Amino acid sequence: AQVLEESGGGSVQAGGSLRLSCVAYGFTYSRWCMGWFRQAAGKEREGVAVIFTFPFRGATYYADSVKGRFSISQDSAKNTLYLQMDSLKPEDTAMYYCAAAGNDLCHTRLNPPSEYDSWGQGTQVTVSS
Repeated sequence: AQVLEESGGGSVQAGGSLRLSCVAYGFTYSRWCMGWFRQAAGKEREGVAVIFTFPFRGATYYADSVKGRFSISQDSAKNTLYLQMDSLKPEDTAMYYCAAAGNDLCHTRLNPPSEYDSWGQGTQVTVSS
């Protein structure tokens, strides 16, 4: 079974940092996009950051709202995706999801949630002012 397990969410004050992790199990894609998405209460799920990870590491793409504050990375040896979040703002409060897709649609842009077929259970991030 293909499983994505997120961890690392929590509650922080504005200006603080968190690092989210996502471990992938059971994936055998020949090409692979991974990304972080978030959904705030009453809003649609939106893209935060994506990375083309296999068969070669490609460019990363970020939502304008997080550029310069968030950083996506991966450790292929550990099958783990990370999202380093610095200078957090109250508007970053949301449930954060890790996602994977067996395609290369993230290779040139921050592609939408509809292009991902595997999702984690989510981890809550709450930023207080």
